[in-house]
Amino acid sequence: MAMNLRLTEEQQEALRRRAEEEGRSMHSVVLRAIDRYLEEETDHESVRRLGAKYAQRHADLLRRLGE
Repeated sequence: MAMNLRLTEEQQEALRRRAEEEGRSMHSVVLRAIDRYLEEETDHESVRRLGAKYAQRHADLLRRLGE
């Protein structure tokens, strides 16, 4: 899938510098950033779901600990 990515001049320059420092293309740096974001958000969602599950399951204990 192709898409356009509109960056500010500052973003484009920072991306260019980072890619150059790493010896990679700007494209590969952007793809890695997207992958990391998606992975991180998946992890956060899992933690939120588990937290809600255990908060509900142990609501009485949590309430008593808060007293």
